[in-house]
Amino acid sequence: MTNFFQQAFSSVWSIALIVFFFGGSIFVHELGHFLAARRRGLRIDRFSIGFGPKIFAWVRNGVEYRVSWLPLGGYVALPQLADMRGIEGQPVDDRATLPSISYADKMIVAVMGAVFNVIFAFALACVIWIFGLPTTDQQTTTTVGFVAATLTLPDGTEVESPAAKAGLKEGDRILRIDGRSVDDWGGLKQTLVSSTGRGSDGKPRSLLTVERDGQIMEMEIFPRIGGDERMRLIGISPAEPLVVGATIANSPAARADILKGDRIVKVEGQTFYSRWQLEDHIARNAGKDVRYTIEREGKTLEFALRPVEVVYTSDGQKTTSVGIGYETAMLLIHPGPVEQIREQFVQMYRVLSALINPQSDLGIGQMNGPPGIVRVLFATSQIDIRITIWVTILININLAVFNLLPIPVLDGGHMLFATLGKLRGRALPARFIAASQSAFMILLFSLMIFVSFRDVGRWFRDTREDDRIERTYITPVFPSPNGG
Repeated sequence: MTNFFQQAFSSVWSIALIVFFFGGSIFVHELGHFLAARRRGLRIDRFSIGFGPKIFAWVRNGVEYRVSWLPLGGYVALPQLADMRGIEGQPVDDRATLPSISYADKMIVAVMGAVFNVIFAFALACVIWIFGLPTTDQQTTTTVGFVAATLTLPDGTEVESPAAKAGLKEGDRILRIDGRSVDDWGGLKQTLVSSTGRGSDGKPRSLLTVERDGQIMEMEIFPRIGGDERMRLIGISPAEPLVVGATIANSPAARADILKGDRIVKVEGQTFYSRWQLEDHIARNAGKDVRYTIEREGKTLEFALRPVEVVYTSDGQKTTSVGIGYETAMLLIHPGPVEQIREQFVQMYRVLSALINPQSDLGIGQMNGPPGIVRVLFATSQIDIRITIWVTILININLAVFNLLPIPVLDGGHMLFATLGKLRGRALPARFIAASQSAFMILLFSLMIFVSFRDVGRWFRDTREDDRIERTYITPVFPSPNGG
C-alpha cells in the first residue's frame, strides 16, 4: 500500500511538472505576443493555449482567454497582424474596420514570442548555474571508452564497426567531427548523426579530429546507418571511471574482499576506460588469473582474480565474470547561462541544417513531437527536477528558433509577409495570406500528427525492449566454495 501511494504521488508530481514546464513554455511564448501587442496598441481577440475547440474560457476587458483541446501550441488572435480566421475562428468584429498597423508593430509583436522563450530559457539556465546540473562522467567526456568489434544493421547483418575499421582506440579523445567541436558525449552523438559528409561512393563519411597520447590526428571514418532510429553509428561508447558499486556473493571479487568504492586503476598493467572494454577483456581470460590494481583510501592494492563462466541470462546463455558491479556516480556541473543558451542554439542550428541538407541521413521521423517531449519530461522528473529544467531550456530554444522560421502560420511567416509587403509598398493580398496560412496549418498539423505517431511507436517499442531486458538479464549466481 505504501508503494502504491508513493508511485501515485510520484506520477502526480511528474504530471504537475509537465504541465508547469511544457505548458508554461507555450504560455510564455504567447505571453510575449500578448504583452507586445498590448504595448503597441493592437486589437487582441483571444489568448489561447492549445488549438481547436475550447475546454473552458472566460472574457476580460474584451479579450477571450481559453484553454483548447489540442495541446500542440497556442496563439494570440491579433486581427491587425494576420488573417487567421481559418485557424482561430471568426472574430466578433469586422476586421476591415480596424486601423492598419505599422511595419515595426508587426515585426515587434511577431518576434516577441521567441524573445520571451529565450528570456525564460535564460532564467532557467541561471537556476542550473546556481544549483547545478546532475550528470555523469560518461556524459561529460568525449573520450572513447569502448570500441565495438561489430555493428548490427537494421536487416540483422553484422558488419565490422566503422570505429574498429578506422583504427579508433579506447582512450582516444574526440575533439571535432567534420570540423565542428564537441564538448560532451551528447554533443558528440548529435554532431555525428547530423553530419552530412559523403564519400566518393555516396556513403556517409565523417572526419574525426582525435587526440591520442598527446598527439592530434585526423581520422576518416565511414558511419553505418543502424539502430531503431536508423541514424549514423560508428560503434563507440564513452569512457567512465571504474569504481566498484557492489560485488556478487561467492564471486571471485567477493572472495578476494574487493569493496564498494574501490577504484580499478589498472588490469594486467593496462588502463581500461570502461566496464565494456574490461568485460570484453575478462571474457577472453576465463580460467586465468587476472591481476587487478585497486586504489582504496589512497593506498594501492594488488588482487589476482580468476574469471569464471556463469549463467547470466534466463535463456541459458553464459558469460565470464569476476562478480563486480560498477558504480555510476552522479556529479554536479555548473555551466554558465550564456554557455547553456549558446550550446542549445548551436545544436538546434546543426539539426535544422541537416534536415534541409539532401546529404544528411537525418529526417523528420527522427524528431520528437509533443508525446516525445512529454515522455522526456516525465522520465527526467522521476530522476531530478534540475534535469527537467535543463530539458525545458532546450524546449524553449527550440520553440524560439522553430517559430522564427519563415513559414506561414509561424511567427517567421508573419514577419516574412510583413517584409514582403514593406518591399512592394503595399500589403500582400488578404486572400493570398489566408490561403497560405490555411494550407500550411494543414501541413503543420499533418507533420505534428506524423511525428506524434512516431513518438508513440517509439515509446511502445522502448517499453517492450525494457521488459525484454528485465526478463532476460538476471544477477549471475556463483557457486559457493563448499559446493552448497
